[in-house]
Parts: sequence; C-alpha cells; structure tokens
Amino acid sequence: MDQPVTVGRAGRSPGAAPDAALDAVVGEALTARVTLDERGTVTGWNAGAEQLLGYPAEEMTGRPAAELLAEPIPVRTPALAGLPRWSGEVALCHRDGHQVKVRIVAHHRKGGTGADAWLVVSALTRRQPPDLDESLVSLSFAQSPCCALAIYDTRLRLCRANADMERAAALTEEEMRGLRVSEIDDEETGRRAERGMARVLRTGEPQYQENYVRAPGEEHEHAWSVLMWPLRDREGTVRGVCLTAHDMTQEYVARERLQLIAEAGRSIGSTLDVTRTAQELADVTVPALADFVSVDLLTSLEDVPEPPAPAQAVPAEGPVLLRRVALRSVIPDAPESAVVAGQTDSYPAGSAHFESLRTGQPTVYKAHDPMFTAWLARDPARAALFRAYDVHSLMSVPLAARGTTLGVVFLFRHCNPAPFRHDDLVVARELAARAAISIDNARRYTRERTTAVTLQRSLLPQRLPRQAAVEVASRYLPAGGHAGVGGDWFDVIPLSGARVALVVGDVVGHGLQASATMGRLRTAVRTLADIDLPSDELLTHLDDLVARLNTEEVGGAEMGPAEVEGAGDVGATCLYAVYDPVSRRCSFSRAGHPVPAVVSPDGTVDLVGIPVAPPLGVGRLPYEATEIELPEGSLIALYTNGLIETRDHDLDAGVSRLREALARPAPSLDALCDRVLTDLLPQRPADDVALLIARTRALDADRVATWSVRDDPSVVSQARKDVVTQLQRWGLSDAVFVTELVVSELVTNAIRHAQPPIQLRLIHDTTLICEVSDGANTAPHLRRARSFDEGGRGLLLVAQLTERWGTRQSATGKTIWAEQPLPLP
Repeated sequence: MDQPVTVGRAGRSPGAAPDAALDAVVGEALTARVTLDERGTVTGWNAGAEQLLGYPAEEMTGRPAAELLAEPIPVRTPALAGLPRWSGEVALCHRDGHQVKVRIVAHHRKGGTGADAWLVVSALTRRQPPDLDESLVSLSFAQSPCCALAIYDTRLRLCRANADMERAAALTEEEMRGLRVSEIDDEETGRRAERGMARVLRTGEPQYQENYVRAPGEEHEHAWSVLMWPLRDREGTVRGVCLTAHDMTQEYVARERLQLIAEAGRSIGSTLDVTRTAQELADVTVPALADFVSVDLLTSLEDVPEPPAPAQAVPAEGPVLLRRVALRSVIPDAPESAVVAGQTDSYPAGSAHFESLRTGQPTVYKAHDPMFTAWLARDPARAALFRAYDVHSLMSVPLAARGTTLGVVFLFRHCNPAPFRHDDLVVARELAARAAISIDNARRYTRERTTAVTLQRSLLPQRLPRQAAVEVASRYLPAGGHAGVGGDWFDVIPLSGARVALVVGDVVGHGLQASATMGRLRTAVRTLADIDLPSDELLTHLDDLVARLNTEEVGGAEMGPAEVEGAGDVGATCLYAVYDPVSRRCSFSRAGHPVPAVVSPDGTVDLVGIPVAPPLGVGRLPYEATEIELPEGSLIALYTNGLIETRDHDLDAGVSRLREALARPAPSLDALCDRVLTDLLPQRPADDVALLIARTRALDADRVATWSVRDDPSVVSQARKDVVTQLQRWGLSDAVFVTELVVSELVTNAIRHAQPPIQLRLIHDTTLICEVSDGANTAPHLRRARSFDEGGRGLLLVAQLTERWGTRQSATGKTIWAEQPLPLP
C-alpha cells in the first residue's frame, strides 16, 4: 500500500489492554502495529496489521518477521539494532501472495524484562478528498487561536484575516479585504510593517519586527511580535505574503519591569546623600511607572542620634509630619503637588500617607475611593490640584529599612490612562525597598560624618591665638566623597620670646578614629611646644607617642601576628615650624609631610629644602631641622597632601599649580586661601585639606634691648638701672616695679646657681618679655618656701607677678623668661 507513515512511540507496552476511550478517537485499527523481540520474532500483531497483510494475530505470533519480507531490507540488522529509530520503505508479502510496499517506522525499545524489542508501525489511512483538505485548512486559518494571522497578495492587499487579526484591528475581514496594512493601521507601525512586507517580496526572505500599538478603546499599549514570510506555489513563485502578529504584551511588560528594577539597582544609591538618593528614586520611577512621584521622609528622624523604633516613628492617632525631599513630574515645571521639595506637611489619620505608614503596607487608591475622597475633603488645596490634573489612580508605598520606618513614596497617574494594578504595586514596593536601604545607609553615613566633622572642628582651633610674630589665615575642608572625615589639622602656638609655632598634620585614615587620634596628637604637640623643644626634638617625642598609641591599639584588640604587624604601619605626618620675629629666622622639621612653600615679598615662590623623614610612628629615625632667614612680609604656606594630590593630577602637577596660585597677589590672606582651594581642588575633594598661610613680621631693633651680665653679684643693681632706663625710653613706666623684681631675681639666680655667659634681654612686643640666659643646663623649680627658709621665695614671687614664665633649653645652656601683659594702645 503506497501511503505516508505516521511516526510515533507507543504509549504502552505490547500486549497491554487498549484504552477504549482513546481508541474511539484515534481508531486503533487505522495503524498497522507489530512488535518484535530481540531475535526478530513477532510478539504482537494488531487488527491493522491483519488488514494490511491478511494474517490473523494467532497465525503470526511467534513466527520470525523476516518471513514477511519480499525483498531484503537495505540496512543490515546489526546496524539497525544500534539505532533508536529507523524508517524507510519495505516490500512485504501479503497472505494471498502479492507484494505490498509500505513505509514503516521502527522504534527500538526495551521490553518488560530489559531485553531489546522493536515496535513497527505503518499508517493505513489514505489522503482525504481535496474538498475536505481545503475545508480543514480554511477552518484552521480562520479559527487559529495562537496569533493574529493575515494573508496579503503581491500588491500587499489583504486577502484573508483570522479572528484574532479582526480583534487586533477592531475590523472585520470583510472591512479590511483589499486594503493595505498602512490603510488598516494609520500609524507608523502600519507603515513600518508594510515596508517589511515589501522587503519580503523583494528579497524572498522572512522579516521580523516588534511593534507597539494601543488599540481603540484599550488602556494599555500592546506589544506585538510580527513575522512576515513569502507564500510560494509548487513552482516556487511568490504568490503573496503571510503576516502573523503574536501579542507578547505580558512578556513585554514583565521585561520592562525587570529593566526598571535593574535600572533602579544601577541608579539608586550612587551617593551617600539622602536627598540625592531620594531624587534618584523619583527619577527612575517617572515616567516608567507613574506620572508624578514624591518622596517624603519623617521629620521625627531628623537630628536624632539613633533612629527611633517604628512604633515611635508614627504616632498611633496622627497626624504625622513628613518633609518632601524629592519629587518628579512628567510635566516640566508643573509639580502636581500642594507641597514642594524641602517643605514640611502634616498628614492626618485617614490620609494615604498616614495609613501606609501606620500599617507598613503599600496601598492603591482610585480617585473615587471613599477614604481617599474623605481625606481630600479636608484638604481643599490638594483636592483642587488633583481635579485640575484629573488624577485618577494613586499609590502610597512606605519606606522602611532594618526595622525602621523612614517615610513614604507617593505616586499617581493622570496622563497615563491605565490605573495602577497589583503588578505596579509589586514593582513600586521593590523600588521602595531598594531605595529605603540606600536612604538608610545615607542617613547613617550622614549622621556619622556629621559627628566626625563636629568632633574634627571642635578639636581644631576655634580662633587663632593673639600673637605679633605672624599674620595668619587658615582653611579646613572635609572630604566630599565616601572616605569620611580624616585627621588633618593645623595649629598656631605662641612661644616664649615673641616666637610662634606653625603646625600642620595629617593622621592616616578616616572617620571618628582618625579625628580622635588627631585630637590627641594636637594636644601632645601643644604640650611639647609649651616646654620650648626645638622642632626636631619635638617630632622625635611625637614619634614615640604615635608608636605607643599603635601599641595600645594593637594590644587592645584580638589580632594575629600578621594583623599586629600591619597595625603598626598606622601613623601620621606632621610639619612643625618655629618663627622668631627678632632674628627673622624660621626653623622647619617634617615627618613624612609635604614641604612648605615660602613666598618672598617680590612674589618668588620656593619650596623649603627639608630633609626627608618617615611619618610618625613608622620609621623611628632621627628628624632634622632646617633653618632659614625670612625677609619681613614673607609668606609661609603649610598644607596637607589632600591639597596637591587629587584624582585629576599627580603630585608634581599639584605642586606646580600651588606655586602658581601663591605667586599671584591677593588683597588678603583669606582671599589667598580661597584662591588656592579654588584653583587646586575639585568641587568634592576626595581627601581632607588643611591649609595655613602666615605672613611674617619682624620686631624693630629698638624694640629689643640686650645686655651681657658679668658673673658678679654687684652687677645686679646696674642691671636694674639699665632696665628702668630702657622702660622709660619705651614709655612703660608702669611696668618698672614688677620688671625690677623680675630682673633682680632672675639675674641673681643666674649668678648664684648657673655659669657664664649670662645675658639679659627685654622684648617690647604685645607683652613685655624679660629673658635671662646662662650657660648651665639645670632648670629652676618653683617651690613654696617654709616659714624659716631664708630664700626660695623669689621665683614664686615672679610667677605671681607675671602672666607667664618658663624656661627653654638651647644648645649652649638655657633661658628663663617671664612675660607681663601691657595695656592696649
């Protein structure tokens, strides 16, 4: 029998009872079915096989199937046994003796015992009459539920359209027949589809498009996957074009939502700034999800050290105060809100905002919902705006992170005709959850940063001390990035003899720990400066202190040996300078710090050549001092590395730009500081910056009087006379009495307890300074004399009559000094 073959795998084992219901549908006898064991013996024979070859089942069961072959199979049995399936045409012997050629499909399968077996099938059905074939094709075309389907002729005129195409176009086939696609769909999508069909006729290749159309009366835009291919006759001539359009709106919407969530993950939380993060949420949401979005945060979270518990954040009875920190609208410059960004508004119980915060659940409203209309009835201004913009659908989504309620996101639609649905609520909740984590991170960072900045600024000089050696201006600029506040600091310390110390330092690291360490170092520097140590010795003592701090931090933590070794690398840099307005000499020492710049009165800028030394707490190597003489009016610029090392340029470029900024004249030191920061730094510097600029002054020679004193007690009276004469020459007669006592005590002590050379010096500055220097290294000690002691009261008297007194060591001995206040001129 010359006929096509139905290929299929048996759903049950040979010999199994047939399914009567299934047989009634498929007609079990319309297929010849034969089963063979691994030796080729017939084990199963159905009625269809009997109809095909004339042998009844009882006659064929147990016989070799090879007896039925009229001609050998053109494939060897071993090779056939290795295939899972074989098909082909074979010649078989009918029971009455004639040959029957049929196409068979043979399936290799495992029997019930695991032995090899074969299922051989052949279809007995003949081709249906042409009129029946045509009827089935026509019905399948018209009623196909899988997609919208249409056929166009070679003039691209519609010939046929199925029911789905009629629904998609909102026209019947009769109404569309003879029209072009662009005439049926008078939009760009129709013209685009027609151009694709023209390419099909021209090239003979299928074309694929994705179109987005809103059908008449539809709220949502539909996404269509459009496939066009040529229809050819038996000779291969193109007779028309078939167009299928599959509505993939659900897949498109799901993809758009995933893209929106992915975009939110990339965009929200790019900075640790609360307002910026809230605005990023609003920007992502409009217009993809809503026509207007506002982000409102609870005012109860402002200016608190720790976030309150959720029950405390939202009062049970209302109202709740919210501050609008961000908003976005599809209408430029026309926010559809009664509250603009930055303002605070009160939301009573029953309002959308309050209910979302109270329940912690997002809610969707329509404009006519009773609760929503009741809220607007109490807020006429907001109700008028909602009516003006024809708001029809709203969502309120709480912002919560780590168990803390932060605020609410309010969304509504008026341009988009589709109301918010459950899927929109799911997306809004996901976006709000992501944004809430970022906002909470930003709030925590801001709180910690504010604490660190407050600590940092409290540890820096609130006002620079009054002194006459230099005119100073300073700037401290905290980092603007995510690194946090660092340990940069500066200081101006008055010293004895009208001198002044200028200090700039930088603690390695950022945050509260760096700020606290900076405070400890600044206090240590002031303490060491108070005993008038030379600059190099001061840094040596400071290096020991930092090393001890590192040891304390390591000892207080549970660390392994590798961590302890790494912790010892933490240190600080420092630059310490001492300027003497009498000699106009300045001594510099540095510990791993950038070298200072000196600007001469003529505008020349030079870097001071200070020997390289390691940072504090790292090297434990000796520090050296460099001393230079400065003309009066010179500028000394001290700074931290954040000024000259930025992401935009390297160290050498930063130094070059600093020199250029310092070389240009400025009306004041404050203006010069501002110019340096503006020229060298970006808007948000990545590191803290401390800048200290000092203009040197010099004391005139007639403001300093110096006498050499012989090692003889008899010269004390002459020293007093010389001092009195000098004070009268300066017009300081009111200071004669105290100065005579001070001179008498200090000179007498030097003659009695020290050794030559002895020198007496008076300095007339903002204060009156009396200094006595000698060649001994022993320092006097203040003590209270007992009742019967003949001496020991002089130094105590000096301390009580003067404002300050002290001693400082030098390379050749020591100097004892006392300072008296002078009346303001």
